Amino acid sequence: MPTVGVADVGDGVFLLDVREDDEWQAGHAEGALHIPISEFVARYGELTEAAPQDGRVHVICRSGGRSAQVTMYLVQQGVDAVNVDGGMQVWQAAGRPVVTDEGDPGHVL
Repeated sequence: MPTVGVADVGDGVFLLDVREDDEWQAGHAEGALHIPISEFVARYGELTEAAPQDGRVHVICRSGGRSAQVTMYLVQQGVDAVNVDGGMQVWQAAGRPVVTDEGDPGHVL
């Protein structure tokens, strides 16, 4: 499965967060698109509308398990998708910003 480390996720890349609503509300990467894995298939059109044409989709969750499932699904659909290894836990540990919807500092559940 295509995987990248948090350090390899540059600023301005397209990031898809597949964690559930409570996790998202506690804190997320600024600018990420949020579609919970539990709603992903039903809301797939939101991703295709938002993702850059011919661009890569970086998929993230808390630790990498759920995002790996979504990444595999996307790859099967012909989407250039990669799993962000270690997820938001590693993102936060690496000092990358985690924010709430209001833009305040957040945390990872």
